[in-house]
Amino acid sequence: MIVYLKGGEELEIANGSSAYDVACKIGIQKKAVATKINGTTTDLNTTLTDKDTVTLLTYQDAEALEVLRHSTAHVMAKAILDCIDKDAKLAIGPAIENGFYYDMMLSKTLTTEDLPKIEAKMKEIVKQDLQFEKASISKAEALEYFKSRGQKYKVELIEGIDAETVSIYKLGDFVDLCRGPHVPSTRYIPAEAIKLTSVAGAYWRGDSKNDMLQRIYGTVFTTKKETEAYFRMLEEAQARDHRKLGVELGIFHLDEVAPGNVFWLKNGTIIFNLIKEYITKVIRKHNYFVVQTPQLMNKSLWETSGHWAKFKENMFIVEDDETTMAIKPMNCPGHIICYQTGAVKSYRDMPIRMAEFGLCHRNESSGSLHGVMRLRAFMQDDAHVFCTPEQIVSETIDICSILKEIYATFGFTDIKVKFSDRPEKRVGSDEVWDLAEKSLTDAANQAGLNYTLNKGEGAFYGPKLEFVLKDCLGRDWQCGTLQVDFNLPQRFGIHYIDKDSERKTPVMIHRAIVGSIERFIGILIEHYAGKFPFWLAPTQIVVASVTDESAEYAQKIANFLDETGYRVELDTANEKINYKIRQHSLMKVPAIVIIGSKEVMEKNISVRMLGSDKTETIPMDKMTEYFKEIECKSHTN
Repeated sequence: MIVYLKGGEELEIANGSSAYDVACKIGIQKKAVATKINGTTTDLNTTLTDKDTVTLLTYQDAEALEVLRHSTAHVMAKAILDCIDKDAKLAIGPAIENGFYYDMMLSKTLTTEDLPKIEAKMKEIVKQDLQFEKASISKAEALEYFKSRGQKYKVELIEGIDAETVSIYKLGDFVDLCRGPHVPSTRYIPAEAIKLTSVAGAYWRGDSKNDMLQRIYGTVFTTKKETEAYFRMLEEAQARDHRKLGVELGIFHLDEVAPGNVFWLKNGTIIFNLIKEYITKVIRKHNYFVVQTPQLMNKSLWETSGHWAKFKENMFIVEDDETTMAIKPMNCPGHIICYQTGAVKSYRDMPIRMAEFGLCHRNESSGSLHGVMRLRAFMQDDAHVFCTPEQIVSETIDICSILKEIYATFGFTDIKVKFSDRPEKRVGSDEVWDLAEKSLTDAANQAGLNYTLNKGEGAFYGPKLEFVLKDCLGRDWQCGTLQVDFNLPQRFGIHYIDKDSERKTPVMIHRAIVGSIERFIGILIEHYAGKFPFWLAPTQIVVASVTDESAEYAQKIANFLDETGYRVELDTANEKINYKIRQHSLMKVPAIVIIGSKEVMEKNISVRMLGSDKTETIPMDKMTEYFKEIECKSHTN
């Protein structure tokens, strides 16, 4: 029979061959750990059929690393049964970004002191070269097996499976309910690269009404060196934690009186407004206009949009005697109302580019809140483009150019794009989704985007592109989104008149650049370790006097810089200049202007930039030019 390799190359193999046989035939059997068959990741020993497309996965592939981590989670579960609690009740153990975890009910409470013991047992298991053996059994058999062993969480999972058979994996004497895939055997797991990291509590199925389980986290990479590098990155990330720096730098305050909400302090408010002003400046060049829509809107609006059926549990609802209202979790329905106002739209009016910095509220669980990264109240830099189907490509290209320009200004040039198609919970017919997905695929291709498929993760009303930024520590942050929506315009019955004088339904493109501004500030704090670029720093320049005699000249310099448009603070306190420099450096002020008797006499200034131990002498008449150059460079570096 014939199979097709990556790139379309044909390979003739014997009937009944597996992907492992293909690996042997092309000489990479020692490197291959899993395979993709017709786009689905699966075990290397999976039997192939004629005309299958086979992509062999090695540890150079992200999918293979996910398989490795999933397999290591199974090894950890077996190790805990072997050395901690043979009667542990197992729940789920998935691979996650940068690692894995397993949730389980144990007879004892684990602490980090238990982790080395579990780790040692895992390494012992890995060295046994145990096979990951997959078997398909009937649902009845699976229920009987796991019930007999008291595995109530597995039983509940099986009962929820709508199929006659389920798959299990055996690893020595350990049996787990699992769809896979897994590496062929434990020898494919680099024992020296395994590291367990922490223990936390987690409700079964994320519901606080259910049992509280113990979640054991770990990670594994393909080499010990990579694991060590990952932990060095974590140490650096801890030093950059926005929750720590945000408080130290006077950016924001979080308080129990308003969980999931932010008190923006002086410095944070400056940064917040600078981001809004900059984005507004860019999008206005692309002919967007800004609107403002209400916070509280009638239930009927959300029923029409589909949010009431799909998103109600995440909405804050206000009841009175006659009406039910909801605080908006999204801006899109309000923009449709804005579209409906005024004269009937013509095809000549298209595209209509409508933007809003809209404050949204979502009823997130208290356990999911995280600094300013995950909140209940946040401002979304939203926009909706109402256009004709023929304009989808040109609008997508335009939006991509906006995103790239803005991301580069903030210091992000490494951008990944994910294409998210239809989710299980959605509105609209399959025919409409087929059209939307094809339109977005064509637009992404013509925009020259190199994207990966993020299956089933689209919005409930349309497919989307997700723009993922890589920060200085190599971490990924999903920020921008672009969604093509044929559904909401149909649900609201909006229209325009085409060139043949016929009523047509417009396409609605949902667009966000940074997403939540609050979250983006958190990302920026960690990306820059609080050392914001000059243009974005809340205080750009501190003018510090050395002596009382130089205070008057320092005041003159500070006034001049302030009038020129810089954000300046004056420090004439009775402290030594080295103390002043240290204190303002701790506050990450980009430039410190030092004024002593020499500077007074010579009518110049001495400037020390953050991170440098050298000062530069600048004549007073060159000051504006000097700082203007610094500001211009900070927009592109």
